[in-house]
Amino acid sequence: MADIRRLSETLFMFDLFEQGLRGRSSAYVYTGPKKVLIETGSAPCHPYLVDGLRTLGLTPADLDYVVLTHVHLDHAGGAGVLAIDAPQATFVAHPRAARHLVDPTKLIAGAKAVYGDDLERFFGQILPVPERQVLIREDGDTLDLGDRVVTFYDTPGHARHHFSMHDPALSAVFSGDALGVRYVAEFTGWPFEFVLPSTSPSDFDPTAVENTVAKLRALGPAVVYHTHFGPSPAEEAFAGTLEGARMFARLADDIYTGQTTWEHMAHALEHRVAAWLRDNGHTESWNIADLGVDIELDAKGLLYYQQQKRIQR
Repeated sequence: MADIRRLSETLFMFDLFEQGLRGRSSAYVYTGPKKVLIETGSAPCHPYLVDGLRTLGLTPADLDYVVLTHVHLDHAGGAGVLAIDAPQATFVAHPRAARHLVDPTKLIAGAKAVYGDDLERFFGQILPVPERQVLIREDGDTLDLGDRVVTFYDTPGHARHHFSMHDPALSAVFSGDALGVRYVAEFTGWPFEFVLPSTSPSDFDPTAVENTVAKLRALGPAVVYHTHFGPSPAEEAFAGTLEGARMFARLADDIYTGQTTWEHMAHALEHRVAAWLRDNGHTESWNIADLGVDIELDAKGLLYYQQQKRIQR
């Protein structure tokens, strides 16, 4: 049986066990008048998703909406698989994301460039979602869930095809990756938790991150629900995302040359994160490798960000 965490009377979360890892990716489910799933994870997460729904007394066939904050494969790679089991569900997506759900060809090619031969092992089969099942939500558009109305906001910085969902009834924002990653003990094995941004390829933009934080902070939420992983007090999420994005961007500015590789960037990033942890009172020698593939992905994103800066000059 899935490990279900109740967040409100009708909101629950459970672990998708992305890449077989505990505390990596969470799905959220509303069980009110409209049954709503937020994030599918990748295709290999599908059995965990179905198990989580079953524990709540639901099946994919009960879902009214599936909200996808963006189409990175650890958030939406399993959408096409779910669509087979949930032909009645409407998949809600950012305007830039919708076309990649319907035709994932370019999405797969971009992911292949990042993950190489590990792509299928990590993310499994990436199937299309029928166009008739896709609903686009623009910045400021709403959706009536029966007992509440939620609003979607364009929130780039991590990805240009990213939106976040605001639930004023819960004073909550479902942030995907727009407000960073909450590293939890289930994932790291460390006895503390913290928030840092995700700068994975290829859309990291520190100015856009600043604007996104300002936009979402102005909504006055009390809590942020991250996909990676679970809830944060909103100000903790805002502060960690802002501080981390500035820190990562400065690091990339300082060390980048035309010959910098992602391996060089990753090595520097490991040292910077270790120093940041010490500066924040975590003085033991923590193994940064416990953050998994994130350091590599963040380094590749920072390298791409620097390359794009020079092209635009």
